[in-house]
Formats: sequence, C-alpha cells, structure tokens
Amino acid sequence: MAITVQHPSDDDIATMKTWPTWNKEISVFDWHYDVPETCYLVEGEVTVTTPDGQVVSFGPGDRVTFPAGLTYTWAVRKPVRKHFRLG
Repeated sequence: MAITVQHPSDDDIATMKTWPTWNKEISVFDWHYDVPETCYLVEGEVTVTTPDGQVVSFGPGDRVTFPAGLTYTWAVRKPVRKHFRLG
C-alpha cells in the first residue's frame, strides 16, 4: 500500500475543486485512514511518513491518494488548504 502523488489534468482539477475543503496550520500529527482518500493540494507543503519509514512530500498542484488501513505522520511545513474525497 503506497501513497501516490500525481499532477492532474485541467479537467481533473476542475472536478476536484468541487470537493469539500480542509485547512490545517503548521503542525505534526498522526492520521489514520479508515477509507481511501484522494486530495488536491491548493496551498501548503506537507511531508508524510508511512509506518515503514517511506517519506512522501507534496505541495500545491499535487493530487495525492492515501490507501485505507494505515496511520501516517503528517508534518505540515506550510499551512494547507486542500480539496478531498473519501472512499
């Protein structure tokens, strides 16, 4: 189970911008995903560490997919605003 980071097409971005938004200040916290999440980062910089030590960084313009069933450590380096979809 791996986190994927992609650069979406303009059509995909238009769809993702209709999803709900989530904001977070600079912080470090653990987050567990019961269901998969796909998000589109509008602002901010994040580094996520997986339980097995994989480090994934992403920023504005990235579409990120998190698989269900794992807990990740989020390190928000710059305040985040993202659109997200669960499931």
